[in-house]
Amino acid sequence: MPPRNCALCANARAMLKRPKTGQQICRGCFFYVFETEVHNTITEAKLFKPGDKVAIGASGGKDSTVLAHVMKTLNERYQYGLDLFLLSIDEGITGYRDDSLETVKRNQQQYDIPLKILSYDELYGWTMDAIVSQVGKKNNCTFCGVFRRQALDRGAATLGVDHIVTGHNADDIAETVLMNIMRGDIARLGRCTLICTQGEDTIKRSKPFKYAYEKEIVMYAYFKKLDYFSTECIYSPDAYRGHARVFLKDLEAARPSAIIDIIHSGEAFEVREEVKATQKVQQTCQRCGYMSSNELCKACTLLEGLERGMANSAITDRARKKLDAEGPAPDNLRTIPFYRAPSAAGPNASIAVEAPS
Repeated sequence: MPPRNCALCANARAMLKRPKTGQQICRGCFFYVFETEVHNTITEAKLFKPGDKVAIGASGGKDSTVLAHVMKTLNERYQYGLDLFLLSIDEGITGYRDDSLETVKRNQQQYDIPLKILSYDELYGWTMDAIVSQVGKKNNCTFCGVFRRQALDRGAATLGVDHIVTGHNADDIAETVLMNIMRGDIARLGRCTLICTQGEDTIKRSKPFKYAYEKEIVMYAYFKKLDYFSTECIYSPDAYRGHARVFLKDLEAARPSAIIDIIHSGEAFEVREEVKATQKVQQTCQRCGYMSSNELCKACTLLEGLERGMANSAITDRARKKLDAEGPAPDNLRTIPFYRAPSAAGPNASIAVEAPS
């Protein structure tokens, strides 16, 4: 059977079959349609305005590396007028994050974008290696997820940026929808499918890859010969998300459109007013000033448990009551620096970054 020509340009030989559409297309057309679809996602959602300072959450993995490349490409092609930065969080995972950050530093040189690195050790006084030594591998992703989210906002505030973009793709969002359903956390379904979120005291955060399949991101990185780190986190094999991921891959094998269909299902969910009424009012943490639905934010609660030798105290309500029964926290307890949103820091907030050399 002779090779087929590209289904789009009809001139070049087809080099790949798109997982998303099943079209057989050439390499050049794949680059164009992938980038154009991301551009359309950005413009339809009106994610940016000229002059915005945008931090790209950079881990060195395929998603964030492709995101950095595509954001730089689209910013120049369509004249978005954005001031781009790379923002990396060093969780302190020996043999994983230290190696991936070397990839980020190379990306900094390759894309000529300033880089800021903020570490858990610097912010919380704990690395993930130290946390796992206390809590084990069962609940460690809870600590990392909570700490990482706050660290991104704090790093972005240091940069004085208006917006954080992350490499979360369609597969990631569909997995989150499935996880929330499996946990019975229906109230989160609408929010987890939003392309852009922002709290009163947090920086706007969005997902330009919301409708981009993970397989196509991998193909884009491969054919573009991008420099990225491909090793999985050494502490994630037992993560609850892994079960949703396996289930989603089985669904995708039978029906490729399942990923987008699940996202659209999540978007269509509406939470009843009586359910909304039971949700806690958003406030600020009394200890660190970050957004919270309780007197103490989740990060401060987790950190207190670590500091008092009761690391799992914030995982369940029962464990938290046990910590409270031990009495008030000591005065010399290590705490997270007080958070000041960019608006509070003012337009002349200092920017501490490593500029490309």
